[in-house]
Amino acid sequence: MTNRRYAVAGTGHRAGMYINALTGAHADAGEIVAWCEPNPGRAQFHAQSVARDLGRDVDIPRYDPADLERMIAERSVDVVVVTSPDHAHADLVTRAMRAGADVVVEKPLTTSAEGCRAITGAVAETGRSLIMTFNYRYAPRNSSLREVIASGEIGEVTSIHFEWVLDTVHGADYFRRWHRDKANSGGLLIHKSSHHFDLVNWWLQDAPRRVYASGGLKFYGPDGAGAAQAGQRPARGRDAEPGDNWSIDLAADPRLKALYLDSEHHDSYIRDQDVFAPGITIEDNLAVVVDYRRGATLTYSLNAHSPWEGYRVSVNGTKGRAELQVVERGAVLTDANGRAVVDPSAKPDVGGGDDLRPRGDHLIVQKHWQEAHEYRIPEGVGGHGGGDAILLRDVFDGSGEDPLGRRAGYLDGVRAVCVGIAGNISLTSGSAVLVDDLDLGVDVGAGLDAGAGSAGTGDRERVGGGVA
Repeated sequence: MTNRRYAVAGTGHRAGMYINALTGAHADAGEIVAWCEPNPGRAQFHAQSVARDLGRDVDIPRYDPADLERMIAERSVDVVVVTSPDHAHADLVTRAMRAGADVVVEKPLTTSAEGCRAITGAVAETGRSLIMTFNYRYAPRNSSLREVIASGEIGEVTSIHFEWVLDTVHGADYFRRWHRDKANSGGLLIHKSSHHFDLVNWWLQDAPRRVYASGGLKFYGPDGAGAAQAGQRPARGRDAEPGDNWSIDLAADPRLKALYLDSEHHDSYIRDQDVFAPGITIEDNLAVVVDYRRGATLTYSLNAHSPWEGYRVSVNGTKGRAELQVVERGAVLTDANGRAVVDPSAKPDVGGGDDLRPRGDHLIVQKHWQEAHEYRIPEGVGGHGGGDAILLRDVFDGSGEDPLGRRAGYLDGVRAVCVGIAGNISLTSGSAVLVDDLDLGVDVGAGLDAGAGSAGTGDRERVGGGVA
């Protein structure tokens, strides 16, 4: 895929990864020819960034989302990269396809069953390409667990326990932004957990069948347990006292200042709301049980106010067990001004650790009647566990030979969000929800009848003791 004409729909912080790729490592893949963005301040920030990276003036016009079709026609757009707020994904994806463009879309695919039906219908109608950017598939630690499962070393998977913890900087940030309103994000079960459900679907090469969820808003918000600890709060982070651990100072970060603080007057979007203020409609503690079509069970938990950040995955099989532990930030240690990097997974060169919880990844495999051994995980380079760079190569240069099948499409996106969609219904009803009852416009199990297949590459070099 070379010399393609790209438009970026949604020019917030997340768009930068794709924009930087098209002006840097993947500049030969094509060029950015349009912004689809209602806020002129954010579009201008990225236009200036492109000009600076390319070392020349650029003419990249901005279009309002209402003019998406006109943009695609006037600018001869081949691909629309969708990095808008989640609730807008389905509309932008379907309209782009029907206007003649392929689509690259950030997770989640959409936030509702209606959105799934719209997208699957547009794919069937147009035959256009849709790439889901599940970068966590590409992180070497997660690819290594896929290899272990696919190799058959631990046998058929019977159950998985998956615990993800977001710390009091990164986790809190979802409660400052547009994500805090479930109408915008679908809640963390969709916005954040779709990453995690996709990993499980991909590890198992299976599709969810039934979902039960429990949880609530227990720490953030005016009635949350953290509110009393935090004390009297200003409405805006920029008005907080120095050293306030629960606020973010947008003015202290030139990028965030330009994208949000300096652009507020265009659309009144407030990026630094108080995490203990009223108006939060998403949950911060979640537990989910998912039954899979071939019999495995997932127990999943998400906590958004942990003192450390990372995840633990335990995979039980008929011949043994695999355990993956990832510490992305062992402790939240702020500087003298109370600041810390918001997302430690996106910046591999930051994040605390200590002797008890050192930063890093470990994959332990143990067969029945044998000692455990450590499966060597290749070193990743770049953000999100080393996944971003490999993902961007797939997006802009095309997939080469990949026995792990990491490149994701629209059906993978549906399989990932259907757990969160069903989970949100379960949170309200108190009952388990069958995925087939969601009417997603497609059979989520399509193409998976062959099972886990032979995607593994066998044992990698071992670090610890034990024998195969």
